[in-house]
Amino acid sequence: MKQLLEFIPLILFFVAYKMGGIQIASIVLVVATVVQMITLKVLYGKIEKQQVIMGGSVIFFGLLSAYFNEVKYLQWKVTIVYSLFALILLVSQFVFNAPLIKKLLGKEIHLPEQVWNKINLGWAIFFIICMLLNIYISQYLSEDIWVDFKSFGIIGLTLIAIVITSFVLYPYLKNAENQDKQNEK
Repeated sequence: MKQLLEFIPLILFFVAYKMGGIQIASIVLVVATVVQMITLKVLYGKIEKQQVIMGGSVIFFGLLSAYFNEVKYLQWKVTIVYSLFALILLVSQFVFNAPLIKKLLGKEIHLPEQVWNKINLGWAIFFIICMLLNIYISQYLSEDIWVDFKSFGIIGLTLIAIVITSFVLYPYLKNAENQDKQNEK
C-alpha cells in the first residue's frame, strides 16, 4: 500500500501532462504530493525523512514549474535530488567510513562490511547514472520523452537496481536462513 501511494502522484503527473501540458501536470503533481503526504501521515502516523525531502522538493520545484509554465524546474529537481543522494552515499562511505545503506538496513540484515560498501557504492553509481541520463534527456531530447523517462524510465531503472542488489544480498540471506534453521535444531 505504501509503495502504491508513492507512485500515484507520478502516474497522475504523466496523465495530466499528456492531457494538458506541463503547467497542469505540475499543479496535479503538487496537489497529489500534498494529498500523498497527508495520507501517509494519517495511515502510518509518520512520514519518513526521505519522503519529506522528496515531497518537499516535488512541491517546491513543481510550484516553480507551474508558476513559470516551464518544465526545466522539475528537470532540475531530478538532477539535484539524485546528485544529493549520490553525494550523501559517497561521503558516508569515503569520508565517514560508515555506509549509509548499512545505517538504513543494518538492523534487519547482517552483512560483511565489504558487502555494505559494495551495495552503498552501487546505489551511489545508480543515482549518478540516473542524474546523467536525466541531464542528457532533458537537454537533448523532447519534453515528451523526458516526461516518459521521469514517469517510467526511472522506475524501470530503480527496479533493475533493486534486482541487482537482491542478487548481491541473496548468498548472505540464504546463509543467514540456513544458520537460523541450524539454531532451531
